[in-house]
Amino acid sequence: MKVRKMSMVVHKVKMEEEDSQDLNFWLNQPAYKRIAEVSRLRNEYYTWLLGDFPKHIDKTVSIRKL
Repeated sequence: MKVRKMSMVVHKVKMEEEDSQDLNFWLNQPAYKRIAEVSRLRNEYYTWLLGDFPKHIDKTVSIRKL
């Protein structure tokens, strides 16, 4: 039988508090970590959707006058 080197930890959180805790976590991270996570999620999504990450992704930004 394997012995755990690290104990398992559980934090119970109310669903109403979960979003604010997530937001606070990411706002406290440096920009490079937030960008890295967005890139990782984008890569994971496209790999799941298409089977592979595309070599080129079109820009979808447009400028409008207000």
